[in-house]
Amino acid sequence: MEVNYFKGNIALHNNDILHLINGHPEGIILAWNKKTYGFNDWEQRFNYPDYGVSFIYQNLKNEVLGNNAALYAHYNFYFFKRNLMFRIGQGLGYNANPYDKEKNFKNIAFGTHLLSSTYMMLNYKKERIFHHFGLQAGLSFIHYSNANIKAPNASINSITFNLGIIYNLDDEELEFQNTLGERDKVFSEPLKYNLVFRTGINESDIVASGQFPFYIFSGYVDKRINRKSALQLGTDVFFSNFLKELIFYKSVSFPEEDVRGDEDYKRVGVFAGHELFINKTSLETQVGYYVYYPYDFEGRTYFRIGLKRYFSKKWFGALTLKSHLAKAEAVEFGLGVRL
Repeated sequence: MEVNYFKGNIALHNNDILHLINGHPEGIILAWNKKTYGFNDWEQRFNYPDYGVSFIYQNLKNEVLGNNAALYAHYNFYFFKRNLMFRIGQGLGYNANPYDKEKNFKNIAFGTHLLSSTYMMLNYKKERIFHHFGLQAGLSFIHYSNANIKAPNASINSITFNLGIIYNLDDEELEFQNTLGERDKVFSEPLKYNLVFRTGINESDIVASGQFPFYIFSGYVDKRINRKSALQLGTDVFFSNFLKELIFYKSVSFPEEDVRGDEDYKRVGVFAGHELFINKTSLETQVGYYVYYPYDFEGRTYFRIGLKRYFSKKWFGALTLKSHLAKAEAVEFGLGVRL
């Protein structure tokens, strides 16, 4: 178990949120970690990581923003003789005071109570300094956004310093297993073909323009280069209904932008990606470029990052975030097959 106090600054990633940066946000991070000792092969490949759950409460030091609370699942990865710990957590957050056109119109960071949240920690960690107690200290990055499910969604990023106390519940450590050896480096797998359907709802940056469903059909080929990693190459076809509404709105409200109103809202992209396999869960990152792009929206380059969970050797679910640099477009819920 661990308890951490943190304090820091809100990063100015968008000049529109300048009026929301008043003080130095602070809060607490509570975490429960389960150690691994290499009894499964994937634990040895990743240097015996921890996995667990964590809770963050953050005072954003601004009455307009309110306070945030979030619950996460996380992994801890270790380096330099296990003295340096890197944590990545993904979860759901709750904002107490989101945007309201009458009561809280200045909060353009959060358009909804429910948020997606990601946080990372890079800590120097020393366990069992005094009996069961240890200490850790370092930097944390905390991100909150609703990924344009509803506007506004300028989002908030905090960069903080944290200091924490660790308590080991076990009386003594187990021995780390080291049974893989050279045999684990021998790996071969043919090309695999993937089909994925993704969907969700989102809204343009125009407040109250409406939430609309989107549909994405993806096909790609991947090649495992070792037991941890695979490279991907494929294509996406996007049916984003919020764009249809945005095109109509721009055509009737902003004639100076020269939008006719009959532009096609569909897009087609090609992408390259990487998949990092961690047990039955994997981390997917992709960068794409629109080859069919009839309406200009946030530029031709797009990014996707998220998690996949394999239900069997072939079928998987996915939860991913699609963005254009720091500008989120959608949270995607996907179902796919790897053949």
